[in-house]
Amino acid sequence: MRYLNYKGYTGSIEYSKEDELLYGKVLGIKGLISYEGKTGKELEHDFMEAVEEYLSTCKEGGIMAEKPFKGSFNVRIPTSLHEKAALMAMEEKMSLNNFVAESIREKVSRETR
Repeated sequence: MRYLNYKGYTGSIEYSKEDELLYGKVLGIKGLISYEGKTGKELEHDFMEAVEEYLSTCKEGGIMAEKPFKGSFNVRIPTSLHEKAALMAMEEKMSLNNFVAESIREKVSRETR
């Protein structure tokens, strides 16, 4: 397992050799939610508790909890690449958004085999 997942939140798994401790943080949000544990089970438990505490704190404060990986992001690319991608998308009779999504899907699929 490379990541922890709970209630739509994804957490990293890191190891501190000097502290002999597993630790991580929730990925894909601006806020910092961190957790730790001596064992994998402890790390996973602390991760879930950290997410629950975050959601509870947001609810109590009337604040909207951040949603990780919302499916929307800005990408800055060179003008020439933008032009080539837009023209290819038009040739394939698809939106640039769908063209980019399909390109990312193909790359991710190759990398996770």
